[in-house]
Amino acid sequence: MERKLTCIICPRGCQLTVSGEADNLTVTGHACPRGQVYGINEVSNPVRTITSIVRVANREDTMVSVKTRQPVPKDAIFEVMSLIRSTTVKAPIKIGDVIIDGVYGTQVIATKNID
Repeated sequence: MERKLTCIICPRGCQLTVSGEADNLTVTGHACPRGQVYGINEVSNPVRTITSIVRVANREDTMVSVKTRQPVPKDAIFEVMSLIRSTTVKAPIKIGDVIIDGVYGTQVIATKNID
């Protein structure tokens, strides 16, 4: 197996080639150790941090921005987004408040204050 990726860890955008099988992966094209780790993780267990918005029920036309505290599996993005879309909260909200708990081992938290 061989996959070509662009590393997104830093602005350099190294062109990576990940080759091998499951527990014997080799990464080439990286300029730093973080690129090697990114390449292996992207092929073996891709994860993403999800950002979105949640409606604030007691404020007209108001939304609060949210994100997952930790990345979630890439194949769970649509499920997590569905859960976020079906959620409403009430103000006041502070940055870091837990909006949804227990989402693939992490939390969805507020990234904005709403008074």
